Amino acid sequence: MVGKLKIIFEDKRILVIDKLAGLVVNRSATVGEATLQDQLSEYFKLGNNLGIGDRAGIVHRLDRETSGVLVVAKTQRAFEILQSQFKDRSVKKEYTTLVHGHVGKESGSIAGAIGRIGKFGKFGVVDEGRRSETDFKVLKHYLFKPDRFDLSIHQQRLTKSRINYLNHHAKEYTLLHLYPKTGRTHQVRVHLKSIGHPVVSDLIYCPKKLLKFDLIWCPRLFLHAGRIEFKMLPEARIRFAKSVVFEVSLPYDLVKACDFLERLPNG
Repeated sequence: MVGKLKIIFEDKRILVIDKLAGLVVNRSATVGEATLQDQLSEYFKLGNNLGIGDRAGIVHRLDRETSGVLVVAKTQRAFEILQSQFKDRSVKKEYTTLVHGHVGKESGSIAGAIGRIGKFGKFGVVDEGRRSETDFKVLKHYLFKPDRFDLSIHQQRLTKSRINYLNHHAKEYTLLHLYPKTGRTHQVRVHLKSIGHPVVSDLIYCPKKLLKFDLIWCPRLFLHAGRIEFKMLPEARIRFAKSVVFEVSLPYDLVKACDFLERLPNG
């Protein structure tokens, strides 16, 4: 028995869900657990049939650790319409993330070619990579609450040098909205690391010295796909394209993580 879908919208053409963090989207020979594709197969009663697009209608993906809004096609026509919009980059996506450090610019763009590094599913900004671009907007600046910081430090058996490191690198944070213009694997996480602001609790791209501290107060990657906008055409006699928007709020676990922080004045 696979888990239940968290459905936020459904009609004859599409299904929109709020994907939980920790859920893998697509089946794979290397994945030995239930996936979103398994949940959809059960929901649509596909049996051994792979369904629309040979993957139960899944048009786009989110990383395992990322939560948020994800769109599934229920008809071949809807699949093709959505797929073409993802290919021509007309789909508008918005992510919310908390990163280490004080991001000084109110908004900006991060550009850097992304490619695979090594053999273990890690990516980075490399000369031979694929062109990638992510826009960002600062929402809030935070400081770790002093009493919470001291308590978190005492929960670990740390050397003086490690405590000194955390005092310099684990006290300032910035909440951002991200708008990826391309769709590379781990794109926003790689881009943020490349400018010195790794995502909080990123198991792959956050420095290990910071990661252990992060996981005390934020038990998973602070990255949430909160909004998606695309055009949905009628099933018959195309006359016009209608823009649709779906949003899901920041989940409780990430909201609770922010309790450890205090917002800076004018931040």
